[in-house]
Amino acid sequence: MIVADILDAPGIRHGFFTRVGGVSTGLFASLNCGFGSGDDPAKVAENRARAAEALELGPERLVTCYQIHSAEIVEVETPWRREEAPKADGMVTTVPGIALGVLAADCAPVLLADAEARVIGACHAGWRGALGGIIEATLEGMRRRGAGLDRIVAAVGPCIGKASYEVGPEFPAPFLGEAAENADLFRPAPRPEHFLFDLAGYVQRRLRRLGVARVAHTGGDTLAEEDRFFSYRRACLRHERDYGRLLSAIALEP
Repeated sequence: MIVADILDAPGIRHGFFTRVGGVSTGLFASLNCGFGSGDDPAKVAENRARAAEALELGPERLVTCYQIHSAEIVEVETPWRREEAPKADGMVTTVPGIALGVLAADCAPVLLADAEARVIGACHAGWRGALGGIIEATLEGMRRRGAGLDRIVAAVGPCIGKASYEVGPEFPAPFLGEAAENADLFRPAPRPEHFLFDLAGYVQRRLRRLGVARVAHTGGDTLAEEDRFFSYRRACLRHERDYGRLLSAIALEP
């Protein structure tokens, strides 16, 4: 489990979990926390229970959404059953003892907290969701619950690294249309007319533009570091049939 110093505050528990420490095998070895994978659901449940235990919570207190690369968020009042997971990519809560979990395998997980107001948030920020407004939606949800932009801190977890994320010639256009300065998030890739994109850098920049003054990145390249992380892109490059999902979670102490 990776922790971010920026989220080290009284009453806040969090962790960016690696793939290490679970019971799954094969492509899903070992801490696969995604029921949406083809892994044995009983093993996924055990992995999630281990992650919840690391946060000193019962497994029923960990919630994740049915993620759809959207700008949709939910305000969490009570935990839900797996079968009832809402379609969304962000969550906020003021309820102690509920762990907001984000699943990823190259996309950027973002955990946020206003420790003073006791408001937390979590969102799944792939390039599509980040460009489409999931970060704004999560921050707005936190503000509705009493959080202040001047107090919110945000940690961006492990994701596909800027030396690994190759994109096509059409990819930069919407980012450059948003802001000319985003050009520095791209550099030429080995293949002609392709680029390498800094997803973590973009997510951090977007958070700062929105007024979050304290932002940090844990580091970690999900594609390059196979022993630590699952990666959708790596599975595609190898023509593997499936891949595990990494969990990142944050909770208010009960």
